[in-house]
Amino acid sequence: MTASQPAAGYGDVGLLSPVSASPLVAALTGDRAVLGAILAVEAGWAAVLEKHDLAPAGSAAVVAHAADASRYDAADIARRGQGGGNPVIPLLADLRAQVKALDTEGMGALRAVHTSLTSQDVLDTALMLLARNTVGALLADVKGTTAALARLAEQHAETLCVGRSLTQHSLPFTFGLRSAQWFSGLAAAARRLDALELPVQTGGAAGTLAAGTVLTAGSSTDPFGLADDLAAQLGLAAAAAPWHTNRLAVTSLGDALAGVVDALGKIAADILFLSRPEVAEVGEPRVPGRGVSSAMPQKQNPVLSVLVRSAALQAPGLAAQLHLAAATFNDERPDGAWHTEWPALRQLLALALGAAGHVRELAEGLQVFPDAMRRNLDLSGPLLLSEGVSVAVAPLLSVDEAGADGKQQLQAVVDRTLQAPAGEQAATYRRLLRETVPADKLSGQELDSLLDPASYLGQAGAISRRIVAAFPDYARPSTQPERNGASRG
Repeated sequence: MTASQPAAGYGDVGLLSPVSASPLVAALTGDRAVLGAILAVEAGWAAVLEKHDLAPAGSAAVVAHAADASRYDAADIARRGQGGGNPVIPLLADLRAQVKALDTEGMGALRAVHTSLTSQDVLDTALMLLARNTVGALLADVKGTTAALARLAEQHAETLCVGRSLTQHSLPFTFGLRSAQWFSGLAAAARRLDALELPVQTGGAAGTLAAGTVLTAGSSTDPFGLADDLAAQLGLAAAAAPWHTNRLAVTSLGDALAGVVDALGKIAADILFLSRPEVAEVGEPRVPGRGVSSAMPQKQNPVLSVLVRSAALQAPGLAAQLHLAAATFNDERPDGAWHTEWPALRQLLALALGAAGHVRELAEGLQVFPDAMRRNLDLSGPLLLSEGVSVAVAPLLSVDEAGADGKQQLQAVVDRTLQAPAGEQAATYRRLLRETVPADKLSGQELDSLLDPASYLGQAGAISRRIVAAFPDYARPSTQPERNGASRG
């Protein structure tokens, strides 16, 4: 392709970002969506101006007609955007040409286009609009996921598995509690995202509303009223003041998105481990042709979790980029820092939406294998209960001849047990406990109870129930249809 040839067919369609390569993500975050959001802002502003008699009657309809994204060549606008440093300037020129052509009655509809705004006003507001639309779809997928996780928490409240700490077996656990903890992280992050306010921007050339003040002189409104009306028109939040160089709205959005991706990444990381053949406690939902290897026919790769993990590894850096930009927004309008926000924020939106869809499919179709969980739990045998044994039994023991108290004596039992071959450790631990603790202080039945994993779950069930109860809106089934690979691909 030469510099003079069109870019059609050379655009980014996600070949190197499969986690977000879907029609839904493209429709909500792609270049066409950005173009549509910019045009929606311009059309919304025209409607506000006409409402307050600051533009000719009927001009808003002309601008709205002209603000059809299909009328514009995104690749050409992107190329011409190099001339002004942002896409609003060339798009605005094309929009004005369209409005002029459509204003067949000569009403002066051009007066409704962009009056008193600056390019940063339009692009900042457009990105908030893009984010609102994307976040709406993202939260729908998240609620589908959390509803599925809440069901898993209930269904597997008593399904024993092994808890792991620093890669090692720690204590008896339940798969219900593991599912509830996945639910907790995701629901809390989603609630934070859902609570964000995404504001409009209408500060004018230097954030003083100077042009808006002139525009509204003698009218029944002022620049603040116009801004509030634009917020209502677009379904965004009103802003108390222009925020050209105060980027908390952007960094807060980035942090909230990264938090959601963190929670999704945690789920994926656990499933990647739990689905290893030597663990085999869960499996991803099967779809013909997915998870295959180019070289090994027998492999079934956990590709959904792999893709989500790829998003989780990228998202923190993108959020950090937003903070780096915010910290270097110099003067009243910045040079360069603002420009680095756009791709970082858009990529973060795309990754979050793509990952959310994959985790929803994971949660709704996760294969759970309780027998494998019990098998892995039994690998550590009764040693897994040594903490509970120590808590219950140590007070029953007197100081021995060597001066060791009850806790030290029980630690010695564990140490001696670990010296035995792995296949003999369960019997060795039980025998040494029996030798150490007099029968009149601990009966055989009491010892059996102490060495039953189901007897040492603490408040696992109550914790799961409290977690789910804390997020009732996220525990209910989503009204959105279930996702599958075909519908998103």
